[in-house]
Parts: sequence; C-alpha cells; structure tokens
Amino acid sequence: MDKTVLVGREAVDRLFGPWTISRNEVFAESPLSFAFVNLKPVVPGHVLVAPKRVVKRFSSLTNDEVADLWQLAKVVGHGLESSAHDLFPDASRSRKPEYSLTLCIQDGPQAGQTVPHVHIHVLPRKEGDFENNDQVYDEIDDGEKGLTKQLDDESRRERTREEMAEEAGRFRALFYD
Repeated sequence: MDKTVLVGREAVDRLFGPWTISRNEVFAESPLSFAFVNLKPVVPGHVLVAPKRVVKRFSSLTNDEVADLWQLAKVVGHGLESSAHDLFPDASRSRKPEYSLTLCIQDGPQAGQTVPHVHIHVLPRKEGDFENNDQVYDEIDDGEKGLTKQLDDESRRERTREEMAEEAGRFRALFYD
C-alpha cells in the first residue's frame, strides 16, 4: 500500500466546519488533510476525508490542498477496500463479496452539503448493498441533512464516541505500524 502520503498522527482534535472531531475519531493524516470515521455511516466503512484548513467550497482549496485531499482519499479508499473482508465480515453470504468504492463530494448547499467544510465521502461498496446502485447518493444526502441536528444534539447520535473511537483504531492500524 502506498503510505507515502501519510504523516505521523499529530493526535490533535480537528475542526469539521463548526464542530470538533475528536483525535480518537481521526485514523489517517497527510500534510494537509485528515480522515475520520462517520457519525452515521451509510455502509460499513463509510468515512470522510477533509482538508485540515476549514474551507467551505472545493474551488476555495489551494491546488496543493486539492492534490493532498484526493491523494489521502485514494490511500484511505484502497486500504478500506483491500481490507474489507476482515473489517466488515458478512456471515450471511456464502462467498466473500467483491468490493468497490464510491467517492463523492457535495459542494455547496444546493448539492446537499450541510457541513460548511469540504469533505470527500469514501464508501466501500459491495454488490447488493443498495437495490438501485445510485440510491447511495440519496442515503448520503439524507444523512447529511440530519447530521447538523445530530452533531448539535448528543442524545441523537447513532453511534457513541467510544464506538467511533474503536472503529477509528481498527482503521488506523491499516495505515500506521
């Protein structure tokens, strides 16, 4: 796996728009970006990659930030996809599924972005995870719409901070020795 993009974890909390992402939920970092687990994943392994600098729109990123952001998304996606069978075991299937990736950005409120911070959704995908393959985008959109309420209201979180930290620890092991 290409680990050249990764830097040592700074072990600091990161801003995601107006909210703070705990250092325990961050599992990979590059010089200008960070990857973290999702509060309400659409599929197992659905994570986010964002620039360290809080930037609302993709066009406001520097060229270096764009390159760094997509390079980290590539490394994270490859790591999750290639380890998916171990990370997301599916006892209901008689054979191991093949995995692919969905990577997407919602750039601006009219595109469904609710957190004012550029971020790439990285989703490990397997056959049959949605009846209609493009339904994943509706799910991401629905999740984004509810995200701001959930981030503001601790009692409405689908996953606890402890669950998210545990998942981040499993993912971190893919990228750091």
